[in-house]
Amino acid sequence: MAILVIEDDQRVAELIQRGLEEQGFAITLAYDGLSGKKLALQNDYDLIITDIILPKMDGIDVCRHIRETKPDIPIIMLTALGTTDDKVEGFDAGADDYLVKPFEMRELLVRIRALLKRNTKTANNTGFIVRFADLEMNLHTKIVKRDGQEISLTPKEFKLLEYLMHNPERVLSRVEIAEKVWDTHFDTGTNFIDVYINYLRKKIDKDFDKKLIHTKSGMGFILKAE
Repeated sequence: MAILVIEDDQRVAELIQRGLEEQGFAITLAYDGLSGKKLALQNDYDLIITDIILPKMDGIDVCRHIRETKPDIPIIMLTALGTTDDKVEGFDAGADDYLVKPFEMRELLVRIRALLKRNTKTANNTGFIVRFADLEMNLHTKIVKRDGQEISLTPKEFKLLEYLMHNPERVLSRVEIAEKVWDTHFDTGTNFIDVYINYLRKKIDKDFDKKLIHTKSGMGFILKAE
């Protein structure tokens, strides 16, 4: 498995390289955002790890550029910025996971393996049209429509809605959503999942009489036609 690491701190970059190479990964290093973007677009990697604060081009812009031509490659962001707003910005740029510095190599390995496993399953999925009520999602073109009206979603909103649509009429807890959509365990005190559910509601339900995304107090969320 080939991994690109974009990190301007040479010591951190080499620590990641050494830790991942010990696990059998082939690592390429880039020390600024522009070089990282070029390497990502010119070569085939199984996963990309990028810092956010980088010289020449920040990790948010790097992620957006990569997503334009390689929408399915897993991307993990490493950063010292750990607020909910920072995470939302990273996920909206197309990141699949977010690890706050300092972190343990063991935790990074768990995130990497979860993303690589999920990406393999996605690649093997032959059904690419998902429907619920008047909502339709195309997993290939990433186009979402409700009652024929196209709805624009960020990459992470799309993944959240995809999970809801694959599990209709079933209450999904915040913990389950965090594990299945983000492949991670969030602090149970965070309102992170609620923030994204609210984003989806504004786009999916706001302009329609029939609401599809519902809250079950104290339990989680459910996709059902009411």
